[in-house]
Amino acid sequence: MSKAGVFRSLHHGRPQGDPLVLPGPWDAASARALAAAGFPALATPSAGVAASVGYADGQTPAAEMFAAVARIAGSVDVPVSADVEDGYGLAPKELVERLLEAGVVGCNLEDSHGGALKDPHRHAEWLAEVRSAAGDRLFLNARVDTFARGVTDPDRAIERAALYVAAGADCVYPIHAPAALLPLLRSGIEGPLNMYARPDGDGPAPAGLGELGATRITFGPGLLRLALRSLDGFGRQETSRASGEDSGRGR
Repeated sequence: MSKAGVFRSLHHGRPQGDPLVLPGPWDAASARALAAAGFPALATPSAGVAASVGYADGQTPAAEMFAAVARIAGSVDVPVSADVEDGYGLAPKELVERLLEAGVVGCNLEDSHGGALKDPHRHAEWLAEVRSAAGDRLFLNARVDTFARGVTDPDRAIERAALYVAAGADCVYPIHAPAALLPLLRSGIEGPLNMYARPDGDGPAPAGLGELGATRITFGPGLLRLALRSLDGFGRQETSRASGEDSGRGR
């Protein structure tokens, strides 16, 4: 079975409460560490990769994002899916070619741009073209940005999800949806459902989200932020110690 096939199979037949957990590496070193920890697949976060190459979220040039993703995918043997935002304005065929060249097996594609939601019907047509160009070589995770853009009615997310699934999306990701709405979203959305979790323990754990209906869990840039907080704590401790030692020598 191809890596894409293996990745797709990980989303199906999962018991309730046992979602597929896909941590998000931001560079090759973090990818190797996560693969060595035993995770069966990884999913890069666009915000985390952006930070690692010196850009704000949403500001990474396409060439740099694909290059970074290729380094991550090439550093591990497990399947890697990539968050490529809203596709960087690329035509579906070129987008698919660049994803495959980068060595990934799937991608996140969001339905907003510049802070505004896209027309869902036009976005669904575009997703259908991506699916046609990719065939079964890529797993398409269609991100629904209604909650992220202030639209709190779950019916709007469900309506968009139905269009995207009909267009060929393998999974739907209603980012920032409240956990309390997950059972309703699960009942109204066909196929695998991606939910966001915070690795710092603030909010439901992956297993709890699985009990509520999530098929897979991603963390966005949460793991990078966790690592940065650890570095910050180390730095403060060491600079405080050095300051204390200098003060002692001055007595």
